Amino acid sequence: MAKILTGKAFRIALVLLAVVIIGALIGGGLFFRDLTRGPLPKHDGELRVAGLHDTVEILRDEWGVPHIYAANMHDLLFAQGFTQAQDRWWQMEFWRHIGSGRIGEITGRDDELLEVDIAIRSLGWQRVAEQEVELSDAETRAHLQAFADGVNAYVMERSPGDLALEYGVLDLVGKDIEVEPWTPADSLVWGKVMAWDLGPAWNTEETRSTLYELLGQQMTDQWLTPPWPFGERPTIVQPEDFDVTGATGGGGADGETGMVAGHASAGSDAWQNMSLVFGEGRGIGSNNWVVSGNMTESGMPLLANDPHLGIQLPSIWYEIGLHCPSDNGQGPFDVTGFTFATIPGIVIGHNSSIAWGMTNNGPDVFDLYRITVNPENPLQYGWNGEWRDMSVREETIRFAGGKKTVFIRIRDTHLGPIINDNELDEETGEVLGFNNEDPMALRWTALEPGMITRSILALDRAANWEEFRSALQYWSVPSQNFVYADIEGNIGYQMPGVVPYRAGNHSGLLPVPGWTDEFEWQGFIPYESLPSVFNPQRGYIATANQAVVPMEYYDMLAEELGEGPNYVFSREWDYGYRAQRIVELLEQEAPHSFDTFQRIQADNKLISAEEVMPYLVGPRIDDPGLADARDWFLEWDYQFDADSPQAALYAQFWASLMDGLFNDQIVDEEFEDENKAYGSDRDMQAVSLLLQDPNNIWWDDAATEDEVETRDEILIRSFGEGFDNTVAALGKKRDKWRWGDLHRANFVSLPLGDSGTGFVERRVNRGPFAVSGTTAAVNNTFWGVSHDEEDEDFEVRALPSMRMIVDLGDLPQSVTMHTTGQSGHPYSSHYADMIDPWRSIEYHPMLWTRQQVEEAAVARLVLNPAEE
Repeated sequence: MAKILTGKAFRIALVLLAVVIIGALIGGGLFFRDLTRGPLPKHDGELRVAGLHDTVEILRDEWGVPHIYAANMHDLLFAQGFTQAQDRWWQMEFWRHIGSGRIGEITGRDDELLEVDIAIRSLGWQRVAEQEVELSDAETRAHLQAFADGVNAYVMERSPGDLALEYGVLDLVGKDIEVEPWTPADSLVWGKVMAWDLGPAWNTEETRSTLYELLGQQMTDQWLTPPWPFGERPTIVQPEDFDVTGATGGGGADGETGMVAGHASAGSDAWQNMSLVFGEGRGIGSNNWVVSGNMTESGMPLLANDPHLGIQLPSIWYEIGLHCPSDNGQGPFDVTGFTFATIPGIVIGHNSSIAWGMTNNGPDVFDLYRITVNPENPLQYGWNGEWRDMSVREETIRFAGGKKTVFIRIRDTHLGPIINDNELDEETGEVLGFNNEDPMALRWTALEPGMITRSILALDRAANWEEFRSALQYWSVPSQNFVYADIEGNIGYQMPGVVPYRAGNHSGLLPVPGWTDEFEWQGFIPYESLPSVFNPQRGYIATANQAVVPMEYYDMLAEELGEGPNYVFSREWDYGYRAQRIVELLEQEAPHSFDTFQRIQADNKLISAEEVMPYLVGPRIDDPGLADARDWFLEWDYQFDADSPQAALYAQFWASLMDGLFNDQIVDEEFEDENKAYGSDRDMQAVSLLLQDPNNIWWDDAATEDEVETRDEILIRSFGEGFDNTVAALGKKRDKWRWGDLHRANFVSLPLGDSGTGFVERRVNRGPFAVSGTTAAVNNTFWGVSHDEEDEDFEVRALPSMRMIVDLGDLPQSVTMHTTGQSGHPYSSHYADMIDPWRSIEYHPMLWTRQQVEEAAVARLVLNPAEE
């Protein structure tokens, strides 16, 4: 898979960094102290801050988690912006440069990153964010502005070197970065990055189109879209949750019509492989579940959430409590939980009445359209037999430390922007301009203005199920699986989002013609028709990115909305291994308590291994040593504990199986390595089905022309290769093997942490750390078979980015922990203090009441309005 924001890009930019810094250190220790300690913010005492209306108190516990107490909403969100800038300013700065396609302004020119800047500018995230600000209601706009004013009250009063270590280090190598004021659009553009990484970033339309040519539809579908195991693994919404009288299971979901012949290449692969922040490909996901009081020891609901996102430093989450009494006729704003450093409010958490958690839902809300350009006019495209005018945007891309700029023009159609213009010449690195040979437009719901900030702030205030659902009607993209619980004992589920439905002959799985309205979206599924569950009789709701509804639900939509269109939300869900295991444990471990929920979040069992291992029993193994290893291997309990020797062997066997079963068939030199099999849940489901078909063509080794291999031959060969690779990596004594010696988490801070300069990397990175878990376990520490020589196969790429357990019977007893620490400053004590408890599945108190916060406080900062 592509490593767009890591690797050589930063190493080229910072190749002389160590020499420069070491030379500066020789010149005096004061410089080093200022460079590293200068950015550490003041957390104790008093400050006068222009822009506040009244006094604000910020109390922090031993983990550095702040609770803000303000007299009004303006000051509360102002102080939130101020506080998050104190702790995470460089993260905020870096993220807004990602969202606006200005990465080069921080890192300098590199062609790989230039491609990403061009792709982001083409999509126009910043432009859409600015439109969202203008279209926001007055209250939301005021809240966004208050947050931005608080950020600026901190950052604009300080020099870059007093804000973050990164400015000083980059300045040493000639990359002087000007700090610009924070704007409301800078907060909203983060939603576009989030939506991209949880949607189009793992798009398979182009991959599928290519494989149809290379392998044919049957083989491609067996691997790329194996049937979802309805009836075998649980959907989120279950048949008893809605009326399926007369349903047949069709609803426009039959067949794969609308497939378009021919390979429709999108040209540059930068847009397709930009996994910017959240992780790489299908391995990311999340778990959440909620149980009613009928299933708990206390008689009140418990709710758990652990979002699985890309490994990074600092943590993607920032924990904070926000407390404000009644303001402007509204009730108290009293909420705690997690947010992103760039935005106001709480994204996941609880208030005094309700708690909520979320996982990625993943409906298909994007499509690729092949465009026909007028040969006489490159600014016109064909539509229903006529030529339509395109709109054109001009963008200027600048680079830190350099005077050269790049100018691009971006063409927009009514279907969306053309995403494969402005490719780079492989030899000269120059921008080639318009692509009139095979232009491709992207339609995506996130490129239309939304109201997600309004949704978040309304969610934070919601006091019951009705207000919770009302808040989520504004949540446009990315669609999420929200689980809910309240202090009255209710539990629920809601899917929000702007979800299109297509013509009956359009599956959404392949690029389609963009010169006819035949494949245009037909409309959007009304919010009231999206899945929702309240107090199910079974007593629990569990989501883990699996299929949301059984197929019968789409018949119900057809009856409600009209026959003909394709109402299927998606055909590319997670295949439900985590969901199945969570449901098993919810049913087995009841009645539930903190202890049972902790055990579920720590569970390392891989159901896929349980499916595969029996097929290793029968085949003959002639090598006595290998046969003995096989017998020892079969004693395994399928748990990927960090100290498990069999888990290490299974991972090596699985990696060999991916290459021996799938990747040997894909020999086209133009097929991108990142699109090959890497061991995801999709690959696991495909293997499970192929194991039942021992002579399927997939089992044949494409490299042996005179032989046709079978399932058993490939399994034993892969096992032998996996055994040899484990010996090579961990030694001959298998009782000394440990999964954690292969499976390690490296927390890397960008850009300095991947500079290729050990002196710098050791100061900003943390790790490696041995961890338990694996891809598709509940403890989903995702890894993938690597096709890049710089990557390690078993290194953690995505992980449970935080874990939270909320007790609706006693909110102060709720607990949590995220991955690294609250601070983004490498020399802060809170930069990495959460790593060890996180990997041990430990928690800290999720403080709630003022008394609880006061008793735990180790620092108190008072912000006073500046004197006029």
